[in-house]
Amino acid sequence: MMDWAIWFVLAGLVIVAELFSGTFYLLMIAIGLVAGGAVALLGGSLEWQLLAAAAVGFIATGLLRRSRFGKHKKNSASRDPNVLLDIGQSIRVDHWQTEDGVSVARVPYRGADWDVELEPGSTPAAGHFVIREIRGSRLIVAGQ
Repeated sequence: MMDWAIWFVLAGLVIVAELFSGTFYLLMIAIGLVAGGAVALLGGSLEWQLLAAAAVGFIATGLLRRSRFGKHKKNSASRDPNVLLDIGQSIRVDHWQTEDGVSVARVPYRGADWDVELEPGSTPAAGHFVIREIRGSRLIVAGQ
């Protein structure tokens, strides 16, 4: 088998692995392998093929790492609607009480009574509120 074909077959295998893993980093490595295959197609020696594959793969991985797709967002699980499906749901609070300067209430939600705390900056008035966070068994809400 010719050198360029080996490079492209390897790139194809890495792309298939990327489809199963869901990471873009394998895709960047596949781009490096394609670069090695391109050098092989142009008649470059094995050393130049390896150098091109490594350099392009390294640069592509570095660029991905610096892009918005490579940044790992450290969101709190207590505020993430993908983790807690109650985030973003609406509840009704009829009256508020003040405990240690914090507005709290007890409301029925999903068949049980929950402690509710008003998010700082919201006004404690009767009405509908949106769940913004869950801390233990306490719902942190804000006005709609």
